[in-house]
Amino acid sequence: MYKKYLVVASKKDRAGINITTALSQYKRNPVFLGMQPDKSGFDFYLCDEEIIRTENLDLNRINKYDFVIFASKHQSEKKEKSLSIHAPGNWSENSFGGERGKVCRSSGLFQKQMFDVLNKFAKEHKLNEKYSVTMECTHHGPLINKPCVFIEVGSTEEEWNDRRACFVIAKTISKMIDDFEENPYREVAIGIGGPHYCPNFNKLQLNSNVAFSHVIPSYVLPLTEDMIKEAMEKTEEDVEFVVLDWKGIGNAEERQRIVEILEKNYIRWKKTGEVGK
Repeated sequence: MYKKYLVVASKKDRAGINITTALSQYKRNPVFLGMQPDKSGFDFYLCDEEIIRTENLDLNRINKYDFVIFASKHQSEKKEKSLSIHAPGNWSENSFGGERGKVCRSSGLFQKQMFDVLNKFAKEHKLNEKYSVTMECTHHGPLINKPCVFIEVGSTEEEWNDRRACFVIAKTISKMIDDFEENPYREVAIGIGGPHYCPNFNKLQLNSNVAFSHVIPSYVLPLTEDMIKEAMEKTEEDVEFVVLDWKGIGNAEERQRIVEILEKNYIRWKKTGEVGK
């Protein structure tokens, strides 16, 4: 069970600063000074540069903690209003930090519970009326050796300065640090296929017993054995099976190739429509 959390943001990131400012009201004593052994707690780490690049981070500092939460802005070409969660890593390129073909350690159980809490608080504060609450596929850096997750506000200056949106993110982080439970009855899975914002996996993450850790989107396919092995090895829990967004994989040849890779490695798989059946 995670006890010592580190919340990381960049001083150059307006959303990150607004989130950590809102989160400061929930701060108790520093983890290493005042924490009781049976209670969870968190410290802040505000970086001078962008947090998606590993070289900008003090890894010795990060390695003292059990779990890292990156609070960040989100940018997109469509400039959609969003509250999002994802694991960091690079499947096929590293132009946005990290290392090619490497992903961070990720907890499917933590991400599922965080997604539930974020959806709940977004509804309570009526943010769901204008923001989409969504998972994203695994993407961008940094690459660290601690389990971690990004939680973001997108996608323009207007949203990054939205105090209510940043408060909801902060409240979600605080709730997770206080109340995260390792539910042994969840089925931990990896997702393959579909677009960046994972609409089919979103539904399952929110409404089924499946807890997704890493998601490999269609735009980084074709899948390799190294990719699926990396996703499984970098999942904190034992992976029960892989979920395929069947129609979101592209063509019949690629679907068949993915199935052959999974079955060659004795990895169970299901289509999204078969989950829960």
